[in-house]
Amino acid sequence: MPFARPGQIAKTVALIALLAVLAACARYSGPIKGDNKPHPGVDRARNMPIQGIDIARYQGIIDFNAARAGGTRFVYMKATEGGDYVDPMFYDNWNRAKAAGMAHGAYHFMTWCRTAAEQAAWFIEKVPVDPTALPPVLDLEWNHLSSCKNRPSKQDALEKIRVMVTAMEAHTGKVPIIYTDMTFHRDILEGESFDNPFWLRSTAAEPHMRYSSRGWTFWQWTQTGTMPGVRGEVDRNVFYGGEDEWTMFLLTGCDPRGLSVLGPQGRCTSMK
Repeated sequence: MPFARPGQIAKTVALIALLAVLAACARYSGPIKGDNKPHPGVDRARNMPIQGIDIARYQGIIDFNAARAGGTRFVYMKATEGGDYVDPMFYDNWNRAKAAGMAHGAYHFMTWCRTAAEQAAWFIEKVPVDPTALPPVLDLEWNHLSSCKNRPSKQDALEKIRVMVTAMEAHTGKVPIIYTDMTFHRDILEGESFDNPFWLRSTAAEPHMRYSSRGWTFWQWTQTGTMPGVRGEVDRNVFYGGEDEWTMFLLTGCDPRGLSVLGPQGRCTSMK
């Protein structure tokens, strides 16, 4: 690894200090709130320490100070979709979550009726570069609820996915996370190898019971969750580890279990 210039070292030290403060401020040991339709298959998630939410315009205005005080440690928010849509609440959510000291990140919803190049350019144009933000997320599902009904071949879908994650990493400087559900994973991602961490949706059982050997960094365990600061129901999620792993994730932008591989490649924040 080449020697870093003094300016780079100072910038890195300042970033690490800022993220360490963010991690310390986010610690919370109070009770974890609820779920309107609890399922016993995901009981373990309720007691895991690093709880978070993912949001879009449907949640309206969120009180991020109340959310953080009530146990929410992180928020992922919808930013972009396809090549021409920005969630109307994205910038407001982004700015207010950051102001509240909430660990925050953006996700792009992939559509199968636009090229990957168009979608990558749209994400790059609309999502701010923020060194303190969480790694970006690429949301991979079939577009059941949209006008786009295309279903590309596995080879074509994988090619588009790899274009997107490469562009998102180049833009943000952090290894993107892949979010997916059981159907898309079975059809496209099963058996495929990625450097990217995974965020798995499983609302009636633990992920290993639905995704075979696929490891996960985040687990979306309910869509009927309730948390302080959010009116109505919200998707709830957990990070796989405890306080030490979470702090390392905030400091590096990488799942700690992948540091030995990605760190030497210069793809983790504090190791660049």
